[in-house]
Amino acid sequence: MIVEQVLSSGLAGSALSASAAGVPRRLRRMTGRSGARRSTTRSSTATKAGRRTRLPMRGDLAASDAIMLRRGAATLLGQAAAQKLSQNAAAITTSAATLSQSWFADVPMAPKDPILGITEAYLATKRQDKINLGVGAYRDDDSKPVVLEVVRKAESRIAGSEFMEYLPIGGLKAFNDLSVKLAYGEDADCIKEGRVAAVQSLSGTGSCRLMAEFMKRYMPGAKIWIPKPTWSNHHNIWRDAGVEEAIYRYYKPETRGLDQEGLLEDLGMAKQGDLVLLHACAHNPTGVDPTVEQWQEISKVMKEKKLFPFFDMAYQGFASGDCTRDAQAIRTFLADGHQLGCSQSYAKNMGLYGQRTGCFSLITASPEETSAVESQMKAIARPMYSNPPLHGALIVKEILGDEGLKQQWYDEVKGMADRIITMRALLRKNLEDMGNPLPWNHITEQIGMFCFSGISPEQVDRLAQEHAIFMTRNGRISMAGVTTKNVGRLSEALHQVTTA
Repeated sequence: MIVEQVLSSGLAGSALSASAAGVPRRLRRMTGRSGARRSTTRSSTATKAGRRTRLPMRGDLAASDAIMLRRGAATLLGQAAAQKLSQNAAAITTSAATLSQSWFADVPMAPKDPILGITEAYLATKRQDKINLGVGAYRDDDSKPVVLEVVRKAESRIAGSEFMEYLPIGGLKAFNDLSVKLAYGEDADCIKEGRVAAVQSLSGTGSCRLMAEFMKRYMPGAKIWIPKPTWSNHHNIWRDAGVEEAIYRYYKPETRGLDQEGLLEDLGMAKQGDLVLLHACAHNPTGVDPTVEQWQEISKVMKEKKLFPFFDMAYQGFASGDCTRDAQAIRTFLADGHQLGCSQSYAKNMGLYGQRTGCFSLITASPEETSAVESQMKAIARPMYSNPPLHGALIVKEILGDEGLKQQWYDEVKGMADRIITMRALLRKNLEDMGNPLPWNHITEQIGMFCFSGISPEQVDRLAQEHAIFMTRNGRISMAGVTTKNVGRLSEALHQVTTA
């Protein structure tokens, strides 16, 4: 039975051959190479004392010999099986240990996005009157997401009219052409002279990422100067592209306004060829924009220092309700003869958040340069995402390419901006009417989706714990979350945490 078990397990062959030297000589004589007993028919006889005697055959082993053979074979095969099983167990143990040390065992958990944490806290709160002032997307006066009527109309026109083929790497050309006109002006010289290289991008984030990679490749050694504070993802974008970052002062907490003196002093330390990131309008997170005169001063300093301006324009039309006014900073720099870059997004001003629709453009010195630059913009985009999505670009093309739809869009985006401007005025009035001792004029002097309230992180915590009002700990209020239904409660809560 032992022999059969070992042989059937496949363990005997190599083990027996490896251990043959340990078999007693007498047993090896009596067994074949495989350990089976030999038999023979040959016999011998001898006469002793006058009588014939039958000599024992090799096949007629004594009982003790047979027992010894079985025991020897069992011992041999048992030792071989035990050795093989021990080796297998060791191999399994080693394999299990290897598997327990995954390829990804050392990957740490990434820090949570602050906005995600706000949303989680908001959803976990059971109070019915809770307010979420962290979300960076427009809401109507009922705190509901909005799809513009003009977007629905454009969708109905394009439905079923296009195939679902890939766009070229540079995206939908008609979309790009209309986008740069919106940014630089219908009659801009740079457009007429063929000096704008443009590609469709994955909204504003995608545009900035393309610029960061382009900068790394074709502006070697240049730093990116980023305002303090700024949209937090700006730091991630240029860091991941391997571009060295420098910070310039922007916001002055004492006045809740622009630190123009600090800004110019810091840019004065930049070296020729560095790139300066500028928010074209509705600065995120402060809502503080330079005046026309301040923009002119900034443009002059940058021109003298030979610094390259890159505008992140995520809120054109959404800030003031006037697309031309919101692009005034860019027009000022163009008038001063700058070559510049621009990131455009249609998330806020058309509500195309999930469509990831944007445009990345650079102003060049000649049509020949435009061709070369645009080819490299496409070469960068190709391994990143191959080509951009179709649907959002078709919607924008339909709206901007039709005078009737474009005017309707102007009206609707102004309606969104006006609602936020009205909420700013109400919030300020309420706080002042309550006799709050702090100045609140910055609420209406700031512009766009966000208000930098000036309250401390500890006061933000009290708003969440005592009033179920949630915002980022730097005191940024998303004005899109303020409505006629909750502005009164928000005012009372702000009054309480800033006076007690």
